[in-house]
Amino acid sequence: METMRSSVLCRALAPLWFLLTDCYDKSLLAKLIRGIARGLKNWCAGSALVGFVTREGSLTRAWKESLLCRVLLFLVNIPTRVLQGLYRKLQGVFEGSVVTDLALSAAEQVSFLVGWVMLAVMVIPYDYWSNGYSFAAMLLCAFLAVFAGMRRQDWRLDVKSLGPWLVAFFGMIFVAWVLSAYRSQSGRYIPYYLTCILCVLILVSTIERREQLERLLGQCSLALLVLGGAGIVQRILGVEVNMSYVDATLNVGMPGRVYGFYDNPNAFAEVLLLLIPMAVAYLLCARGWLGRFLGFFAAAAGMASIAMTYSRASWIGLALAAAVFVLLWNRKLIPVGIVVALLGLAFLPDTVFHRIMTIFNPADTTTNSRFPLYQAAGEFLKLHPVTGAGLGTDAVRSAIKDLNLFHGKDLFVHCHNIYLQVWCETGIIGLLAFVGGILWSVKEGARAVIKGVCSQPVRMAVIGGAAAMMGAMLCSMADYLWNYPRVMLIFWFVAGILLAATRLAGRESREETA
Repeated sequence: METMRSSVLCRALAPLWFLLTDCYDKSLLAKLIRGIARGLKNWCAGSALVGFVTREGSLTRAWKESLLCRVLLFLVNIPTRVLQGLYRKLQGVFEGSVVTDLALSAAEQVSFLVGWVMLAVMVIPYDYWSNGYSFAAMLLCAFLAVFAGMRRQDWRLDVKSLGPWLVAFFGMIFVAWVLSAYRSQSGRYIPYYLTCILCVLILVSTIERREQLERLLGQCSLALLVLGGAGIVQRILGVEVNMSYVDATLNVGMPGRVYGFYDNPNAFAEVLLLLIPMAVAYLLCARGWLGRFLGFFAAAAGMASIAMTYSRASWIGLALAAAVFVLLWNRKLIPVGIVVALLGLAFLPDTVFHRIMTIFNPADTTTNSRFPLYQAAGEFLKLHPVTGAGLGTDAVRSAIKDLNLFHGKDLFVHCHNIYLQVWCETGIIGLLAFVGGILWSVKEGARAVIKGVCSQPVRMAVIGGAAAMMGAMLCSMADYLWNYPRVMLIFWFVAGILLAATRLAGRESREETA
């Protein structure tokens, strides 16, 4: 750094830099931005919303000491307790074995293994990946996590940190399967959900150091770099326009929508939406230049590719993700972000700008084709609001067909809205538990970084995860993110990182104040 400051180039540019910053400080724009920042700061100081976010809820306090939580902890950790008892009895044998010691040491890096599994899930092309691979890999990771915990008598699978809402939602998944009117069809989805549950539970239970979080953020960034690069290459090579994905009369001149390694441009955009905040978080917390370069180029490639997907719901979700990220990272930058966003609109390609404007055009066929889907789902929910049809899109599709509720031109595949879909599958309790679980996770994460004291990698992992979740939840109002099991697993992988980082942030805060 000292070498750069003393360089000829730096000495030549320094006067110009000081002149520009002085002119900016005295400008009307700077005064306006500082005024908005002061207003936001004063509003946040007395805001009921901020008070709600930073306050620990009564349900959270009750959950930690509840009988249900203790029973679940006991049941889930029975295999761990058995192995720990076996290790105590045969401790001499285990400690004298080099093979066992190596195996246990390798198993203790299970969070790193989960990261590589997820990297494969994200970047292997659609035609070469089977959802069975994901399930088998997560079962192996779960076994390794339990195996590694046998020589640590205090180690447990941490159900408590999942919170009451997510535990309720995961429970409703199995209830929806048991109560399904189409149980054989619903049973096909149990491995998909089990894969996601295991992923979240493993991450929350095994991440105990900030280096582990930083490594996971790096793996997310690497995956995003590959995906973003694939989207850019695909655009250069050319993509055929698929008329089922775009209204050609309202999007004249728009090229084919890139889809990367996925079967659908919307699914590709949803994955990019989930990963871009994680790459930005890695950029801001990486300790070496290599990590910062990875985070920067991954985020840049991801932004370029998500623009070329022409996925409007993901664009809106990314805008909210950016707002949440800045709000949690540095509230003073909110006015600057607004100005930059408004100025950025002027530099958008015409095809992107016109695509944005079709959001507000009811004549767009790709938009109004969803209304019959919403209507059919609404009619079904009038008949079965409590129990739903059963787990999985197949069960909902069969129920809609048997009741003759869908009268659109195309086939009813899913509700094109995650809230309607979850409600149709798991009933009203499942919907409330799902929404409550994600919002609770974001709230606990925000509370950890606002009220607590934690290291930079932990803080940025919380912020990136919270931003990605909120962006995905907004995007989900117009798309069903879980239509592809791989995208569903990536969603819960990011949620697991958020929960694990929140748990670690709380631990670091307690250690700091102790």
